[in-house]
Amino acid sequence: MPVSRLDIYYRKMLLSKFFTKGWGDPDRIIRLLQFRKIISNRDTCFGLVDRDHQIDVLSQETWTDCYVTNGKFKSPFALQLPDIVHEEVKDAYFQMIVPKKWIHEPYRPVCIHLAGTGDHYFWKRRHIMAKPLLKQGIGSIILENPFYGYRKPKEQVRSCLFNVSDIFVMGGCLILECMALMHWCERLGYGPLGVTGLSMGGHMASLAATSWPKPIVLVPCLSWSTASSVFTEGVMSQAIDWDHLQKQYFSNNKYFDVLAKMCKIVDDACSCGLAQIPEFNYIIKSIIQEQHKAELCYITPYELVSKTRQAGYEAHRTKVSSPSLILPVDAIARALNSSLKHLITIVSNNLQEVKVRDKEAVWFMRGLMDECTHLKNFDVPVDTSLIIAICATQDAYVPKQGVSALEEVWPGCTVRYLDCGHVGAYLYHLDIFRNCIIEGFKRAMKKVPPPAAM
Repeated sequence: MPVSRLDIYYRKMLLSKFFTKGWGDPDRIIRLLQFRKIISNRDTCFGLVDRDHQIDVLSQETWTDCYVTNGKFKSPFALQLPDIVHEEVKDAYFQMIVPKKWIHEPYRPVCIHLAGTGDHYFWKRRHIMAKPLLKQGIGSIILENPFYGYRKPKEQVRSCLFNVSDIFVMGGCLILECMALMHWCERLGYGPLGVTGLSMGGHMASLAATSWPKPIVLVPCLSWSTASSVFTEGVMSQAIDWDHLQKQYFSNNKYFDVLAKMCKIVDDACSCGLAQIPEFNYIIKSIIQEQHKAELCYITPYELVSKTRQAGYEAHRTKVSSPSLILPVDAIARALNSSLKHLITIVSNNLQEVKVRDKEAVWFMRGLMDECTHLKNFDVPVDTSLIIAICATQDAYVPKQGVSALEEVWPGCTVRYLDCGHVGAYLYHLDIFRNCIIEGFKRAMKKVPPPAAM
């Protein structure tokens, strides 16, 4: 399936660059990876947030058809890792909008809306999601994203996160902050509860739903099972200075000697950009198959690069060839023996040169993102029948080839596909996103009892 030209053109129009300061402090990333194992386990994660976590109401307003509450609270994630979270990020801000009269009495459904890339403050989600849902008797909580709006570090430009590690801080914050808000909603007598988001917000919503120990409505829009393909294969990868990340990767042995060994690529690594070239595909697929024969489900970027180099040495030494290879084995060996550090030029049958980004930084990014964002590394939500995911078949931002399908990760969930790209889905199909949220809550009201009276 070809990707959307609109997605490609839209990304080219944007001049923003991500991760301009690099990976982030390696010692902090090590702690984040260790903490990921805690929050990805529902039992240990649930114990991190007090059921009575303090929520401060800043203001309350009465509008024509609803009550609006603005509030803030200390992010539970900041209480767990205070030295890793920016000062501006530590306080979480939100806006809650509930109807004056609930249509579905005695149910009082409330959905938490998480922000997509570039969605600062509350107004956009309020107008395109919360207000229309209000007419259907569904309340909303719009949570300000870490590093956005009221929580944006002063030196940060727009939505351009400085470090790769900021993504993991963002995700950890949102998981625990959603839990604090859901506890608060239960104290207020609201329910059933749900969480949704568009693009990045959709994936963050998915992560948040894994930690809640009760049935929860989940509607992730335009996201998938991992963020690794977004940053290594999608059009977002063009907004990353790979030369800088590559240089920083080798500047400190903690990146390639410690962190790379802690990160595991979950899916078939052959879907990565480098391995899409048949010559590399052949060797790397052999490595993956060996892993599976040995009943090893994962391979780290460090192991993959190391084994690929060794395969190059062996191929060169034994001169073993395969009919599936287009180039002579010694040509492949020379390319592999270059340690995958520079651009490789491969001459095809028609003698055209194909340049491939083959840096270790790409593999490390994939492993790091899989480790912290792949849904297989988190518990399955309690009731997958309350999950309705909407995806775009021509999405250039969220590539799906070679990545675990949501139906595989969450058996029993509903996945619907729009025949368009990422940007087109946002521009023309918001009504479908809203309708799926409404459908999700109707399902929930048939399965869960009404909340306790206020």
